[in-house]
Amino acid sequence: MTNRAYNFNAGPAALPLEVLQQAQQEFIDYAGTGMSIMEMSHRSSVFEGVNDGAQALLRELFGIPSHYKVLFLQGGASTQFAMIPMNLLTPGKSAAFVHTGSWAEKAYKEAMLIGETAIAATSEADKFNRIPALSDIRLPANAAYLHITSNETIEGTQFAAYPDTGGLTLIGDMSSDILSRPVDVGKFGMIYAGAQKNLGPSGVTIVIVREDLVESSPKSLPTMLRYDTHVKNNSLYNTPPSFSVYLVGLMLQWIKNKGGVAAMEQFNRDKTKLIYDAIDQSGGYYRGFADAGSRSLMNITFRLGTEELEKQFVKESEQHGFVGLKGHRSVGGLRASTYNAVPFESCKALAEFMGDFAKRNG
Repeated sequence: MTNRAYNFNAGPAALPLEVLQQAQQEFIDYAGTGMSIMEMSHRSSVFEGVNDGAQALLRELFGIPSHYKVLFLQGGASTQFAMIPMNLLTPGKSAAFVHTGSWAEKAYKEAMLIGETAIAATSEADKFNRIPALSDIRLPANAAYLHITSNETIEGTQFAAYPDTGGLTLIGDMSSDILSRPVDVGKFGMIYAGAQKNLGPSGVTIVIVREDLVESSPKSLPTMLRYDTHVKNNSLYNTPPSFSVYLVGLMLQWIKNKGGVAAMEQFNRDKTKLIYDAIDQSGGYYRGFADAGSRSLMNITFRLGTEELEKQFVKESEQHGFVGLKGHRSVGGLRASTYNAVPFESCKALAEFMGDFAKRNG
């Protein structure tokens, strides 16, 4: 077997070796069809089985109520930033946002192009190193919905609990933490996520949406940008990203085999504790960026004393087989993304490397 990198990439991110090996085994001949999954018609019964199977597994693992639809779309979460207000922001209403950082800002700015928007709470004054207190959220009287970014990949912050909107539609971008912990899906009108961090490869975006929100999209919208188009066609209106959907199905089966979403959360807590402990027990050599109460289980952001030292850390880490530890260009520093498929052993190796680096360069 080839040497596997300690992959801490922020996305596309690590996939389980078992999933990759199964895809490799089935790559040329899927289920005795004499074709790769990438070669077959998306109208075939074989692919429909793959599509339906992935939906069913997602419903089972995430506890999705029966009056919600599961869609597999294209265009990433970034297309959802526009699709949501196009479909759900009616004239005279306002789209409200909890502004938690880089991705929340992108969603907010896209909605501004479509209609009226409002910031319901923000942590901008603290450079987005924390999630605003739920008690600080102020909803405008004419709010159509409240949008939150469950986990900010770049800043390394995560909602520990979700706002109670009192019946107002809550929409969650869970691109970087979907299925990393149990969620009460019924609290949300819609949850969406790019698959490429916790659920598979890039190319497919999961949308979980309450039926009443998408029964009839505005007739003025282009066909592909209407949710009802995809609901009526079971996500098969046009050619889907078939290989990505297939791999999402394999990834969901892997999560099920690991004990489901609750077991996944414990696994994520155990492995990220190793790295947070390396930061907290370093005597200030490493400094966590996120406020302790807002720390993410998915993206661990931290700094060293100088940028030169951070560059040296990245360079030496790469020589030891670590990948993806450089922080996002917009904030700098260092970041370890510890999504579902990142092994415990990788986190243990990183914690040990951090201790050793501090000893040698302290």
